[in-house]
Amino acid sequence: MSTAVTWFAFGADDVLPDQTPAAPRLTASRSAAATGPPTEAELIDGCLRGRQLAQKLLYDKYAGKMMAVCLRYAQTTFEAEDVLQEGFITVFRTLASFRRECPLEFWIRRIMINAALRQHRRNASLVAVSDGEYPQSLASEEFTLSNYNFQELLEMVQELAPRYRMVFNLYAIEGYNHKEIGELLGITEGTSKSQYSRARVILQTKLERLGTPTRHVS
Repeated sequence: MSTAVTWFAFGADDVLPDQTPAAPRLTASRSAAATGPPTEAELIDGCLRGRQLAQKLLYDKYAGKMMAVCLRYAQTTFEAEDVLQEGFITVFRTLASFRRECPLEFWIRRIMINAALRQHRRNASLVAVSDGEYPQSLASEEFTLSNYNFQELLEMVQELAPRYRMVFNLYAIEGYNHKEIGELLGITEGTSKSQYSRARVILQTKLERLGTPTRHVS
């Protein structure tokens, strides 16, 4: 998946776009003779020193995966790109607070989710989607989402009304419980449960309308 987000940088001590460096620096300690891609620690240290090369390498390494996260929460690709850019701005501004007690990718992912939640709060009052055409409960509790192609399911998740999409993503994919979701979204635990249940009904109804399910391939 390619991302069409314009690269931005916060440092100014590397090179200009029309210059060709003899030995680009990531950190002050990295040897010019070093071979292979920089380690995660070197990328972090380089970013903390304001090295534009390190910032770009870190962005390139994680932008694709993080765009996939943003697309799950956003209603359009354009909105997902906004969330991605806002998220990376936060990444570079707060990188000094990263304690390296967990993988960097996990930390960046949490920042992207928080950026998506902020976007949701800004847009929540602007979107009204009716779901009256769907039943209020499942016809069969034996019907499971795991019976379906994952990519197909994600495309349908993106079509959900924002209130349902957020709760479904946080609960079913990110692993938050309903109490945590309530705190993140400013709703009650009971509301989170009911919105997740409603999202599940809508998704399963849509999937049933497609006909015979396609088994998920892991």
